[in-house]
Amino acid sequence: MQTLSPPKRHKFSQPMALLMSGLLMVPFLNACGGSQSYNSPPPPVDDTRGGTVAPPPSRQSQARPGLSNGQKVAILVGAAALYYIYNQHKNRPENGPQGKHYLSKNGRVYYRDAEGRAHWVTPPPEGIQVPEEEARAYEDFKGYNGRTSGLDINDVVQNPASAR
Repeated sequence: MQTLSPPKRHKFSQPMALLMSGLLMVPFLNACGGSQSYNSPPPPVDDTRGGTVAPPPSRQSQARPGLSNGQKVAILVGAAALYYIYNQHKNRPENGPQGKHYLSKNGRVYYRDAEGRAHWVTPPPEGIQVPEEEARAYEDFKGYNGRTSGLDINDVVQNPASAR
């Protein structure tokens, strides 16, 4: 009767098996979490709860060319100010508070920081001074020169034709 001898092993088979099993573990470990996926931005930040207010458009914080002491201005607060800020920033290419702003489906305005995280925008409580000619586009909104009735941002989201 013949005895069976164990199969011969090659010198590189065991290290190769370890390497292959290690490579097979990489996708599994990446999928388990630990680090955030690169495809999805971080969760939004609600800056309104901490009391911080997004700055008005950068050109508002500086003296406006052509805006003399005698020129009429309108004060935009609330929805009117928020829609004004959105319109001033909606076509900007960069991220951040002075960059591109978006209008959400829930009727809020937000921007994304360098990490892609959304920040909700709140207009300054004292309002924004805007030349009267430029502010006329917002006269149908709540907050135009202290008005308490009128359109809200939700009206714009639901019916974009309502905003001029």
